[in-house]
Formats: sequence, C-alpha cells, structure tokens
Amino acid sequence: MKVDVILGLQWGDEGKGKIVDLFSPHYDIIARFQGGPNAGHTILFDHKKFVLHTIPSGIFHPNSENIIGNGVIIDPFVFIKEVTKLSEAGVHAIKNLLISRRAHLILPTHRLLDAVYESQKGDGKIGSTLKGIGPSYTDKYGRNGIRFGNITQLDFSDRYNALKEIHLNILRDSKTETSKYKFEGLSFQEYEENWLEAIQLMKTFRSIDAEQFINKSLDDGKTVLAEGAQGSLLDIDFGSYPFVTSSNTIAAGACAGLGVSPHRIGRIFGVFKAYCTRVGSGPFPTELYDSIGEKLRSEGNEFGATTGRPRRCGWLDLPALKYAITLNGVDSLIMMKVDVLDRFDKILVCKNYKRKNEILEVFPFELEDPELEMVYEEKKGWNSSLEGIDSFSEIPSELSDYIEYIEAEVGVPINIVSIGPDRKQTLKREAL
Repeated sequence: MKVDVILGLQWGDEGKGKIVDLFSPHYDIIARFQGGPNAGHTILFDHKKFVLHTIPSGIFHPNSENIIGNGVIIDPFVFIKEVTKLSEAGVHAIKNLLISRRAHLILPTHRLLDAVYESQKGDGKIGSTLKGIGPSYTDKYGRNGIRFGNITQLDFSDRYNALKEIHLNILRDSKTETSKYKFEGLSFQEYEENWLEAIQLMKTFRSIDAEQFINKSLDDGKTVLAEGAQGSLLDIDFGSYPFVTSSNTIAAGACAGLGVSPHRIGRIFGVFKAYCTRVGSGPFPTELYDSIGEKLRSEGNEFGATTGRPRRCGWLDLPALKYAITLNGVDSLIMMKVDVLDRFDKILVCKNYKRKNEILEVFPFELEDPELEMVYEEKKGWNSSLEGIDSFSEIPSELSDYIEYIEAEVGVPINIVSIGPDRKQTLKREAL
C-alpha cells in the first residue's frame, strides 16, 4: 500500500480540513505531517462547526486512527484546549489519536520569542500567527528542541528549564520588555502554569514511533492519508520567502514528516480555491484592493480560522497554481468555495505574468518585482445559486466552462468541487 497526500496549493486556507474529513471514511489512518497550531482546519457537519489546529481532520470518524507525525510541532496547552472542546462535543480524541515521540514541543518561551521577533521587524513583519512556530522549528534544527517522547523521562524538568533559560537570556539581550505580552489572554506566568499542567494530561495519550507504525501498517495492507497544513506557496523553500511558514508544506514534506520513503507515496490531491486569499504580509500578485475584493471577503467569510484576521482576496492565479502542481506532482485537483462566486457576472483569471511585455514561461523568483504585470482573461460568471445541486450534471454551463478552462490550462483534472461549507455540499466526478 501507499500513502496518499492531501495538501493546499495556494497560501493556505484552501479548505483542506473539509476534504480530509470527507476522505477519512475511506482510509484506516489519517496522519498530519507538518506545521502546528498555526493551522486552522474548519469542518462543518450536522450544523456543528469545528476548527482543528493540531489534531488530524479524521478525528470525527471513530474507525480511523489519527496520527500527529514527527514533522508536527505541538503546543501542549493549545492541544489540550482542542481536545477539551472536542470532548465537550462528544468527540473523544484520546480513543483514536496517536502522537509521534519525535514530534517537537512549543514552549511558552517560544511564543514569547515569536512575539518579540515579530515586533522588532517593524514594517517588515511577516504576519506571524505568534504561535511560537518559527522559534520552535529553529530549536529543532539547532538541535536544542524538546520532543513529545521526552515528557515521560526523568530529566524532562531539567531539559525544560535549561531551554527556557536559553530563551530568557536571548530576550534579556534584546532589552525588550516582555511583561506586556499575553497569550490566550494569559500572562506569561499563567500561560506557563497551564502549559505544565497540559504536559501531565498529554502523558495519557498514546505515544508511538510513528515512522515504524505507519510503515508496518502499509505492509499490513492498511490505507494511509497524509494531511498537510498551510499551503504550497508558504513552503519554507519554495514559497514567497521570507513571508512563509517554517516547514515544508509540499508533498515531499510528507516523507520527512512521517518517515516514509518517496516510493511509498501514492496519489496526491491538490486543494485550491476558485479564487485566491492570503493572510498576513507578503506578495500576492492578483490581490484586489477594491469593492470586488471586499465582496469576495464578505461572500467567502474570509477571516482566519486561527487568528480571526481578515484575509486578503484576489482572482485565481494560474501561474502560481501551475507552479504548485509541478512542485507536488498533483494527480487530482479539488476546487473549493465555488459558491462564493455565485453572485459575480464576470470572473477574471490571471493567465500569465509578464515583464516588459515578455510573457514569463516560469514562476518568477521575485514576486515583488515592480515591473511584473498580470495578464487576465475574463470568464462569464453563472450569477446563480448552487444551493441544492447534487451532481456535476446539474451545474450551470458557465461553471462547467470555468472548470474545463482551468483543467485545460493546468493539465490536471478537477474531480471534486465544493459548493458550500458542509461536508454534504460536495460534488464528485468519481468515487473516492
């Protein structure tokens, strides 16, 4: 058996959580392979809304085992809050959730460092979620990190205090007043106390050597779905650096983030919106600063699931989409939030970039080049509600034309289209 992968092809917020939830009944194991609580995967069903930050989106299906892989970083306080909310809704995560011993922890001082570093950037802020993601990954690659498997060891307190002191020394050297910073509405001291309590609760969860568990499961014929966070254009290597996340968000990240060989990767599903959004700073070639951008934001309820920040909105960017498809080797496309375009008479699509009247054949290294221009093509909108539509055969001809146009441009089929937030509002061209 092979590991199938679901990931985002834009700047995150594509709707991956809904699709992982939709696919989960068809897989034995759902495994997150990177990112941390900066993710916000929103799932809506039975008139209930859930936002997951660390826990895989297959958690609502009791027959699926869910794994937090070694490539994920975990804030124990945020994690336990998430578990508690699920439990209150009748979803008991402890029953089918396993955590890699090699997954790194976000310490309270990581969040403090994150906030201070971001404030020091001034106008050059990258738009961090301030969840401690960057500093935690920095310690991981600097070989200073603390892993989930360490929390049951006798020297855990010594490890924690030693790393905490390193962080506090950095903050002292920066001469930054840290007492003003609060996290989750708590002072640093309160947050740390809650964090340490959460560590004790995390000991009740099953820890595993996830790489061995997953490979043996594949050998035993079990099906595995790898769930990515953020989006391909936020990849630390291939995204719009430095306005990126701190991990590899592309399909190759699933190998390192779960401990599976590249030859064990199967189908790759790429998720994208029918338009584009971005949260935080950084280049966004098709961004709209007018009433149309506001309309996209309003119709799509484009506010961050993790931060609540309003998302920047723009038209679909085909050069960026093609680039992400190439990076990931996407086999099948999934188009989300098509219903947001229901009230548009016309839809623009960025077909090419050009510089000095020269059409660019490749996605450019420098997206903030002032000489870079967008070449748009206009498509007719369907300007009608998709409510109640159950199959591809029922969609308006203008939507069908829009889908076929994108497929022809990128060379990959769109097999699933989402026409609403609920898991039932999904059109499938083929069986999962």
